[in-house]
Parts: sequence; structure tokens; C-alpha cells
Amino acid sequence: QVQLVESGGGSVQAGGSLRLSCASSGYNVSSGAMGWFRQAPGKEREGVACINSDSVTHYAHSVKGRLTISKDNAKNSLFLQMNSLKPEDTGVYYCAATRGRRDGYWSSLLIDEFDYWGQGTPVTVSS
Repeated sequence: QVQLVESGGGSVQAGGSLRLSCASSGYNVSSGAMGWFRQAPGKEREGVACINSDSVTHYAHSVKGRLTISKDNAKNSLFLQMNSLKPEDTGVYYCAATRGRRDGYWSSLLIDEFDYWGQGTPVTVSS
């Protein structure tokens, strides 16, 4: 059974930083592709960043240069380093993973491309 558990969320002021973690069990982070999504209050869930099986990364335009996705195969975990946070980054952040490999130049921030989801960790950025 695949379990993805996010942690590291919290409340920060604008300009601050947070590091989100996603611990995986029953799923090998070195095999498939993984991503971070977020859902702001009253809005639809949106893709933030993804990393494929070959560790090629892709970011939403709104976070490029401020957020960095990475994975640690030894720890079987996914991370999202968030710097220069803005109030519009507020939301619940979800970790997601694909069932199979996605390599080469594959990238996607579409919800339907991902098969496994965590429960989310909240992030609040105040101005």
C-alpha cells in the first residue's frame, strides 16, 4: 500500500522560507515521477512542480526561481524548498506520485497524470 505523508508546513511572513517534505512508504521515489500541488481556499488544486524518473524538473511559471523540487532516493522522500514566499503561495500543499516510470523529457502538472496522493500540509504566508 502506497502512503505519502507531507510535513513541514506552517505560517511565515512574506519573504520567508519553508521546506516541505514528503515521506514515502510502499513507493520507490527513484522509480516514478512525483510532484507538488497546492490548493488555495476557494480555488482548484494546481500543479506547482514535478520531477520525473530521470530527475528532470518542471515548474509552474508563478513559482519558477523561488521553489525547488528535489528527491532523496536514500531517504525515499520528496522535498520542496520554498523561498521568497508570497501571500499568494498560501494553501494546502500535496505530494503526488505516478504509478509507473516517467523519464526522458516527461513533465506534467496535471492532476490526472498522478495516481497517488498525500493528505496535504497547510502553508500560510502573511503580508
